[in-house]
Amino acid sequence: MSINWFPGHMHKARKEIAEVMPQVDIIIEMLDARIPFSSENPLVPQLRGNTPCIKVLNKADLADPALTQRWVEHFDSQAGIKAIPISQQNPEQIRALLQLCNDMLPERNLDIRGARAMIMGIPNVGKSTLINTLAGRIVAKTGNEPAVTKAQQRIKLDDGIMLYDTPGMLWPKVENENSGYRLGATGAIRDTAIDYEEVASYTAEYLLHAYPELLKSRYKIDELPESDWEFVEMA
Repeated sequence: MSINWFPGHMHKARKEIAEVMPQVDIIIEMLDARIPFSSENPLVPQLRGNTPCIKVLNKADLADPALTQRWVEHFDSQAGIKAIPISQQNPEQIRALLQLCNDMLPERNLDIRGARAMIMGIPNVGKSTLINTLAGRIVAKTGNEPAVTKAQQRIKLDDGIMLYDTPGMLWPKVENENSGYRLGATGAIRDTAIDYEEVASYTAEYLLHAYPELLKSRYKIDELPESDWEFVEMA
C-alpha cells in the first residue's frame, strides 16, 4: 500500500524549513518509538545538511524496550546524531533531552544571539505536546489526529533556546508498503487517505506474530484467535 498524502501546507512547510535552516543550530527530530524506521522522514537529512540532530524516540513507554535500545545504538553510530527515548510523562527524560540539546550545540555566537533549535517530525508524533512540556505552558495546539499544526512558529524557552516549531510533514510518496500500514496504524495519516480495514488486518497479523504472549496477557485469554479479523473483532 503506497501512500500519496502531501497536502499544500506540507509543501509550504518544506520550503520554509529550507529557508530558515541556515539559522538553526540543532535539529530535534521526533520519531515514533513503535515505528522508528517508518516514522523517519527521508526529507529531513536533505533539509538539515550537517546540522547536528537529536533523534527523539517518543512514546517509548509503548514500544519494545529491547528494540528501542537497538535503534538508539544505531542512531548514535551516525555522525552528528544522538538518540534519546522518552515518554512525555517522565520529567527526568525531558530534562535529559534538554541537557543533550545543550551538550550538542555548537559554539558559534550563541552567547550573543542565543541557541536556535528546530523540532521536526511526521504528523501526530507528539511534537506539540513536547513543545508545551518544554515551554511549561500551552503554546502549541494538540490533537489526536494528524496535521493539527499547519504553520511554523517560534517559542522562547526559559533556558534561552529559541525553538522553531514546524508542521508535521510526510514525504510526497510513501512507497514502502510496511511503512504505509504502520503510519496508518499509529495515526500519522488521515483516514481519508488510507483503507483502515487493510491497516487493521495488517496490524493484527503483525501483533499476533510478534507479541502473542503480550496479547494474551493484555486481553486475559489463554488462546489467541486463529485469524487476524477474529482478533480485530475481539479487540
